[in-house]
Amino acid sequence: MLTRRLIGATTLGLLARPALAQWQPTRPIRMLVGFAPGGGTDITTRTIGAKLQTLLGQPIVVENRPGAGGNLASEATVNAPADGSALMMGTIASLVMNPIMTRLPFDVLTDLTAIGRSVEVTNFLVVAPEKPWRTLPELIAAAKARPGELSYGSSGVGGAGHLGGALLDSMAGIETIHVPYRGGGQLITDILSGKVDFSIATAATVLPHIEADRLRALAVPSPRRSALLPNVPTVAEAANLPGYEVANWYAMMGPRALPRPIVNRVNAAMNESMRDPDVATNLAKHGLEPAPSTPEELTGFIRAETAKWRPVIERAGANAN
Repeated sequence: MLTRRLIGATTLGLLARPALAQWQPTRPIRMLVGFAPGGGTDITTRTIGAKLQTLLGQPIVVENRPGAGGNLASEATVNAPADGSALMMGTIASLVMNPIMTRLPFDVLTDLTAIGRSVEVTNFLVVAPEKPWRTLPELIAAAKARPGELSYGSSGVGGAGHLGGALLDSMAGIETIHVPYRGGGQLITDILSGKVDFSIATAATVLPHIEADRLRALAVPSPRRSALLPNVPTVAEAANLPGYEVANWYAMMGPRALPRPIVNRVNAAMNESMRDPDVATNLAKHGLEPAPSTPEELTGFIRAETAKWRPVIERAGANAN
């Protein structure tokens, strides 16, 4: 799949390459991230941003604005000048889930400009090794025996970790407590210490700790097992919950009315950066798979994801808590 993505990125990069000459930034570019340093969004932005600096000829300054499930970064981007000096790495939380669950003072599709998708993200459901559960059914049985007592942490309201826990509650018939954090870096500290009982978190956040036996992976919230940990079952197969699936992805956005030459230039540079072997290898180590797109494809994708997840969120009873 990684090879297919890279071939697609190559094609997009070649098609968009003429746009590279249409706009030249004249000052450093702020790249807003709605979560604290150390999580998957932050790692993705810094990895791609390092190559973008060369391609765009200006420093990329990553600016972390954690809080409200990414909404603080979104609002800052909405209010930024439409000159390419401020862009945002959005997530499924900030671009799809939060607009469904929360009344926002802006509209994602009209007050932000779609530039392009960056990566698809691998997540794992993990517990600290001191916890007694060695399988997902054991965790679910404990939650059924102690309704309202077990807790799960997420990197923020509306993210894949939040929805994944809410969906597990709904489909498994359990009741757990959601504990939102301001990013994956802060979340990991409390997972490791056992302050929260389990979490669905990005591979970028938890994989090093799984490999060091500081966390135990019980399942993957995806339709297929991950090549990173092929022996870890999916949630659907481990807990006999057919249809359980939580996707995760990131995408680049800009302010409203961002001129098309800037959109084209940044899109082409993003796609070219993800074709770089070193960038692709570094992303893959963190469970991040390049998933480039055109701006129009990203707009359609956000609309489709919103239509897909709205009924799921309503059935799961997920809200901005």
